[in-house]
Amino acid sequence: MTDTLASTPLRRILVLGGTGFVGRAFAAAWRQGDGAATLVVPSRRPARAKALSLLPGVERVGADVNDPATLRALLTGCDAVVNLVAVLHGDAARFEQVHVELPRRLLAACAETGVRRVVHVSALGIEDDPSRPAPSLYLASKTRGERLLSEAGAASLIDLTVLRPSVIFGTGDRFLNLFAALQALMPVVALAGATARFQPVWVDDVAHALATCLREPGRSVGQVFEATGPEVLTLAQLVRRAGRWSGHRRPIVALPDWAGRLQAAALGLLPGEPLMSADNLASMKVPNVASGRHPGLEALGRRPSRMVDVMAPHLSRGPQVLDQLRRLAGR
Repeated sequence: MTDTLASTPLRRILVLGGTGFVGRAFAAAWRQGDGAATLVVPSRRPARAKALSLLPGVERVGADVNDPATLRALLTGCDAVVNLVAVLHGDAARFEQVHVELPRRLLAACAETGVRRVVHVSALGIEDDPSRPAPSLYLASKTRGERLLSEAGAASLIDLTVLRPSVIFGTGDRFLNLFAALQALMPVVALAGATARFQPVWVDDVAHALATCLREPGRSVGQVFEATGPEVLTLAQLVRRAGRWSGHRRPIVALPDWAGRLQAAALGLLPGEPLMSADNLASMKVPNVASGRHPGLEALGRRPSRMVDVMAPHLSRGPQVLDQLRRLAGR
């Protein structure tokens, strides 16, 4: 089956979530290679895809992918689909809609349109053992969504590749840039989940891995890849790096678990997307690091980049920190 895939040229690729942080990087990575296929990027708010307008071969479409008929129409004529859609915050219904129901609708649309090639971005912390419950709504819903696709792949209904990244950093991220902005704003950082462990990965490394999965199905179909960087760091260490590199290093006060839960509850009452939620804290109880049960980016020919090489020069320039401060202020 992979021999047939390898000999089939990709002409059109549907990219769900293509207007987001990873999606924009993937579109750029695809164009840097020899990818001649058109990338179809739907969004309910086409203005969000404005950054993609400068890239050749990107077709922006105003569409709601949660509508089954619309999703089926988008897939018609495509040779592959990349699913990048995910949310970090919300209630149980929201997580279920995005992480479980969308993959379910995607499977149905693939069956109706004959699209077999699916590349799905999941998350580290997914439990391969279905008997072990996930500690958070986020991880539980990501597990169920990935499992739906994996079962379809095992049944040869689709040709599936799964990437499980750790937290993703890069220019324009809402992770290190946010912590840099907070330290520019506050004299002290009261930090919940300070000892949580991560293995951050550069967005360009993830993007190029996705492109390789599509170009080289022979070594990616049926595989789960753990997309991680070269370092394991605690949240406190990451916050310190963000402050040091941006020139706004502040003292960090690690909150005990009970205080962290109170902080998350208070942040959840504020308008807009919370900086930290109780569900985020629950997710961080699972180390966000490679398990070693699956191959890493090296298996896709990509050597993960060091965070200092990417983020130190970026944060030292400051514009993204200012942008984050404006967002925090609601401007």
